[in-house]
Amino acid sequence: MKDVTNTQDLALLSQVSAFIWAEADMLDAKAYEDWLELWTRDGLYIMPMGEGEDYANSLNLCYDNDKMRRDRIGRFRQGFSISSAPAAQTVRAMSRFVIEKVEGDTVTVRCAEQLVEDKFGRQRLFAANTTYTLIRQPEGGFRIAQKVARLLNSDGMLTSLSYLF
Repeated sequence: MKDVTNTQDLALLSQVSAFIWAEADMLDAKAYEDWLELWTRDGLYIMPMGEGEDYANSLNLCYDNDKMRRDRIGRFRQGFSISSAPAAQTVRAMSRFVIEKVEGDTVTVRCAEQLVEDKFGRQRLFAANTTYTLIRQPEGGFRIAQKVARLLNSDGMLTSLSYLF
């Protein structure tokens, strides 16, 4: 078991938690331009279906590079997609932060995500195990190199989603 009692780990845990909470707040506020700035240019946003780690050669709900993230947000804004008209209101809760590994400026952290969607007068709850690969920036803070949001029911029946996890 990893010892998270030393000051350096607690400081890093605090920094990555604050970063992930800020990202969740941006997504709930639909501050998509700010959210796009959190990413490295070659970053990947992935929502896999089922188990497995070979995302590039598997079926995914999302496997977005920079262009695909921007295109997806463009569709959200335009409202032409049935899944995004009207846009859902969301509230995210991020918890259970665990630093998996630190290699140089790269930090891998996983956490639990609960997302409540309010749309058409009803609320739905989604849960995900989310793993971030974060790159420390020279000026401070982090950028997202990879985000994998694994929905608990990703291999089951899903309804349309009009937001990002």
